[in-house]
Amino acid sequence: MTRLRLTNFRSYASGEIAVSGAPVVLAGPNGAGKTNVLDAISLLSPGRGLRGSKLAEHTRKGPVASEETLWAVAATVARGATEYEIGTGLTQASASRQVRLNGVAAGSSADLGDIVQLIWLTPAMDRLFIESAGGRRRFLDRLVLGFDTSHARSATRYETAMRERARLLKYGPRDPAWLDGLENEMAEAGVLIAQARATTVEKLSRALAERGQAGAFPAASLNLTDELHLSSADDLRSALAASRIRDAEAGRTLVGPHVTDLQVRHTAKRADARDCSTGEQKALLISIMLADARELSRAREGLAPILLLDEIAAHLDVVRRAALFEEVHALSAQAWMTGTDLSLFDGAACETFEVRDGVFLPQ
Repeated sequence: MTRLRLTNFRSYASGEIAVSGAPVVLAGPNGAGKTNVLDAISLLSPGRGLRGSKLAEHTRKGPVASEETLWAVAATVARGATEYEIGTGLTQASASRQVRLNGVAAGSSADLGDIVQLIWLTPAMDRLFIESAGGRRRFLDRLVLGFDTSHARSATRYETAMRERARLLKYGPRDPAWLDGLENEMAEAGVLIAQARATTVEKLSRALAERGQAGAFPAASLNLTDELHLSSADDLRSALAASRIRDAEAGRTLVGPHVTDLQVRHTAKRADARDCSTGEQKALLISIMLADARELSRAREGLAPILLLDEIAAHLDVVRRAALFEEVHALSAQAWMTGTDLSLFDGAACETFEVRDGVFLPQ
């Protein structure tokens, strides 16, 4: 990415930053708007961004630069020898999110997935291994999207049909033909979801095993809690049909890829990630992120993903900070890193900007 432009986005009435494509550090006090920049970049990929916010929540609350644009994010992205102008946003004239590619309206944010691959780590993810399975599924699905942009469409198909089925089971009418149709949609999309997740887990597990204990970050082993990826659509369709009464009583669907969990173990310690220390859990997350970045780069002939690393250096010791910066440069990846203390990025060889009053000041 060589240029980023923000309009009416959270704390920015307008803002623009031009960079060379090297790793970037955004420094400034809490509340300066550093994370807002990463959030904006994350919206240039499929999904709801690193905060998972509703679209309207990105709109600036104070004075705005344009009354017609609720918010907008635009960027210039170079992928190999080709340069793309991409953008997304929300306008007064449309209730749905708009996506543009080289000045032309695109179908959806999923269309950006082939151009921009993003991986992010935020402080909120530090509790990934000890909180609900839903967070781990979202984390895994974000990794899957890097390899398979159709995964977002499968997830939308599945979730839409699941909500409608749940409504029918609760309020009726429980028309067998209608339920059959919805369960068929869930089964077809659900197996695609499970297979895409299993393929990604296999790739990352192989990459982590190949790397072993090399470097400052521990190896991890990844597994799914079910074998739904080995099932057929017929198997899942039958399971859903057999579970109608149970699901109606429970008020939720009890079988399907939406209940799968991702298990992560610290290989050397032979311990589940949830039983490791906070520092070890952070190191495991970084290890998985780096493995994902390496695999994406390999799959795309050396084009590394963009890394969004919010407050990444704050809880790493000197050795691991240096190792992370070294890994980023070895990948030839553009990392956007934030922090309140510039000294944490000594030796990182990055373009550094101070964020102050919505302006990016080169340091």
